[in-house]
Amino acid sequence: MTTSRKIALVTGANKGIGLEIARQLAQADVHVILGTRNPERGTAAVQALTSEGLDVSYLPLDTTDEADIAAATAAISDKHGRLDILVNNAGIADWHDGPPSTASLAAVRAELETNFVGTLAVTQAMLPLLENSDAARIVNLSSALGSLSVNGDPSSPFYAARAIGYNTSKAALNMLTIQLAAELSDTAIAVNSVSPGFVKTDLTGGNGALTPAEAASVPVKYALLGDDAVTGRFVSAQGELPW
Repeated sequence: MTTSRKIALVTGANKGIGLEIARQLAQADVHVILGTRNPERGTAAVQALTSEGLDVSYLPLDTTDEADIAAATAAISDKHGRLDILVNNAGIADWHDGPPSTASLAAVRAELETNFVGTLAVTQAMLPLLENSDAARIVNLSSALGSLSVNGDPSSPFYAARAIGYNTSKAALNMLTIQLAAELSDTAIAVNSVSPGFVKTDLTGGNGALTPAEAASVPVKYALLGDDAVTGRFVSAQGELPW
């Protein structure tokens, strides 16, 4: 059982922002468990980070599969006995999503199932392990598109970004942050939503203003908050975001 170094689980960590979050946490002397649903990509990501001298490992984890979640929880419990950091990064965007009048219902269901329900399921399963930590941190990877204030502001640059499934899934994720932070307010567990920004990843079709490495810095910062950690916040690199 690991007793000294922090233990982190990053979901969807085989590429993009998740991989960079895993890399930067490992560079901060954290043992990082990469949870991914694709074994080949997960193993390749671990090999790449290990070749950089970083301490990481792989667990198969499809966040929409309850059996996968239960197996991953048991494996972490058996090996480490606790979890210090949970980064809920796994998420999808479906190009069949769109405005409320035309969005594919299948796309909306898939986005909600992965981005919100899957995150809730993983968080519920990992909470007993997080409670075994002296001061655990939960970081939910959200988006400015999950802000009701931003979606309702005609002057916002994101006002026209109408993807009812994706935006709703991130708004629901923010509700998870608010309610979980309140529920855990008498503990040392901090829960925050972090918007990494518009990032060049597969999810955005390679478009964006930031590299994954640049975007990972804020989630990593909140994963490593110290004793004076804030909780129940919605933040980006520019500061607080409106719910």
